[in-house]
Amino acid sequence: MSAVPDGLAPSNPAFWELILPPDCSTELSKPEHRALDALKRLFAERHRHWPRTVRADLQRLLLPLEAALDRMNAAPAPRNSAIRVVTQELIGRRHAYWAWSQDEWQDVLAPSEGAFHKRNGCHGNCRQYVMALAYRLGSFDRLEQIGTFYQYRLALKVFGREEVEAAGKRVRDEMRSVGLRAEVPCGLKQALYSALLYQRSGRLEDITVETMRRVASSKLGSTRTGTAALSRVLARLGIIETGFCLWQEDRRRPPNERQASTDVPDEWLSWCDRWRTTATLAPSSVTSTYYGILKCGRWLGDRHADIRSPTQWDRSLALEYAAAAMKMRIGDWAAPFGAAAGRMGEPLKPAAIAAHLRCVRAFFSDLQEWEWIAPRFAPAQTLVPSRAILAKIGPAPRVIADDIWAKLIWAALNLTENDLRDRSKRRGWADQPLRYPVAMVRAIAILWLFGGLRRDEIHRMRVGAIRWSPMPDDHDASPVCLLDVPVNKTSRAFTKPVDPIVGTAIEAWEAERLPHPREVDVKTGERVDWLFVHKGRRVAAAYINRSLIPLLCAKAGVPETDARGRITSHRARATIATQLFNAKEPLSLFELQAWLGHASPQATQYYAAITPTKLARSFDRAGYFERNVRTIEVLIDQAAQRTRGDGPSKPWQYYDLGHGYCTYDFFDQCAHRMACAKCSFYQPKASARMQALEAGGNLKRMLQEIPLTDTERDAVEDGARMMDILAAGLEQVPAPDGRTRQQIEASGEGWESQA
Repeated sequence: MSAVPDGLAPSNPAFWELILPPDCSTELSKPEHRALDALKRLFAERHRHWPRTVRADLQRLLLPLEAALDRMNAAPAPRNSAIRVVTQELIGRRHAYWAWSQDEWQDVLAPSEGAFHKRNGCHGNCRQYVMALAYRLGSFDRLEQIGTFYQYRLALKVFGREEVEAAGKRVRDEMRSVGLRAEVPCGLKQALYSALLYQRSGRLEDITVETMRRVASSKLGSTRTGTAALSRVLARLGIIETGFCLWQEDRRRPPNERQASTDVPDEWLSWCDRWRTTATLAPSSVTSTYYGILKCGRWLGDRHADIRSPTQWDRSLALEYAAAAMKMRIGDWAAPFGAAAGRMGEPLKPAAIAAHLRCVRAFFSDLQEWEWIAPRFAPAQTLVPSRAILAKIGPAPRVIADDIWAKLIWAALNLTENDLRDRSKRRGWADQPLRYPVAMVRAIAILWLFGGLRRDEIHRMRVGAIRWSPMPDDHDASPVCLLDVPVNKTSRAFTKPVDPIVGTAIEAWEAERLPHPREVDVKTGERVDWLFVHKGRRVAAAYINRSLIPLLCAKAGVPETDARGRITSHRARATIATQLFNAKEPLSLFELQAWLGHASPQATQYYAAITPTKLARSFDRAGYFERNVRTIEVLIDQAAQRTRGDGPSKPWQYYDLGHGYCTYDFFDQCAHRMACAKCSFYQPKASARMQALEAGGNLKRMLQEIPLTDTERDAVEDGARMMDILAAGLEQVPAPDGRTRQQIEASGEGWESQA
């Protein structure tokens, strides 16, 4: 029975089945009972040697134990101790050990090493061998309930060194291929060998997601962390589909975590859960809507305890809730945490009110559309905020100030390893490798500062996203850097130009990045090669907000908050859009829409704000004052002005019309000033009188502002056609001397006669 058949190894279940005797009955025979009674007396008298007759009678029970211990290469001392422990239990239990229940084996193994030794009076590593016997011969699998033990040693005993080491080598090789250390971390070792033991196989290919979930339920934090790392290893090897510990719903939650369903009526909660499992929105939208309708359920339980189901809602109740939502304050029918907990009692912002009503409106709209409830009211017309609240919601880009933005750009361009080390507070960090390489951190920072991308678009950026294209009109110019933006929430994948520094930084990281297996993109369902992945793990989606921005702010010496709030990843998008919209040669609204990847120009207006500087320049170029007021040169005859006295009036100021001068004192009030009628106040420049006046030395030149009517302004701006129209309109308007244009022309007075 000790011979190993060809093709069978200790980890093969068929091998362990051969160890059991042909007669596998659970009941003991009379000779076996007599032998156990004899052993009971010998144990009580502390005899070490067993009589041959006793050993012969117990051969059916002893041979499987001895064969199994031989396969484990057990030393004599633990071998004898393990057989003695099982025999002592047989004396008390009186049925074959391969039929012992899980509770019986758990009682034998005790909850800890110390309790086991105290119970059985043995020492050393006897418990490990008894555990292996229970595992293989008794199908015991409650390993998480027998306290701490060495999973690696137990795996060696039940699977064999060759198979266990092969599994460990595959894990180490895969970790080394993505840049991790060659040695398997302690937590991952425990997770690996626990997974093999729970799976009851020494092969990695046999491990399933259910087994990994069981390992993750361990009370040891290091084992849970190691399980997450092992799940990613198995996912890269193609054994499981994805690392399940990366998903929020599979993580081990702390026992004191806030319960969102507290104080929600049970029937309303069941409707909410039913909607949550049926909704096809994005996961983040489902979660936010779910919390919103739970808040509605608390209000319902507080104000209308008799109404528990959406089927009981009518128009009056919906209007009442809409009115209550518009008066809500922070903390009403909710348990805020974090920053919101410090603002309890403050009014909700208009956008928060609208968002909350949108959640409840979507809930009832879906229930009516899915025909779960009868349509007793119209949610789209009832559960809406008032016009006063909607008027307060509009485009308000949270642009980062230019000086702070410039400092952040400088910090990103000058990142060093010391900057990354200084951000860690762990002991001995200076001697440990960086969590992320400087090249990758710099590429993420520059892409955030120059790319104008959403956080999810940066997180899902793929290898090979940078392309260089020559300028279509100038072949001697530098090539344009094009960035392939992945599918996002508002548009399909598209390509846009970015600053060449983005392409340089990304290519520097791609040259340093180690190859990694492709992973599934949940938005498209295809396997892609993520760009920002290191040591087999993709950078977290919250890395920019939680780590990168504080790092850049610390290096730049700027606060993490400004007048508009905390500096977040999305504020960079508004800042870049505003700068492009206000540049010397700005992008138009539609060009900016295409660059940002928006579905409509209305969405772009929430990102691009006109700066006061650009508005002032544009206002100045518009020439509002000059458009309505023109200046005209006036000649002042100082000698004539001094000699006026009480004598006859004599012209003393002359308005320069280009072709002549007008001596009418109230020229700015004359209707013919833009189309002179050549009245008696008009003096041509070619006349001898005007030539003598200009030659005199008693003239003073000045400028006078003349307001223009709309017709005159059009004549000045549009030219001869509008001047003809203006002159035609003044045909019947009298000149300053009282005559019309026709009368002046009929009198035959010319410039020479006036001279």
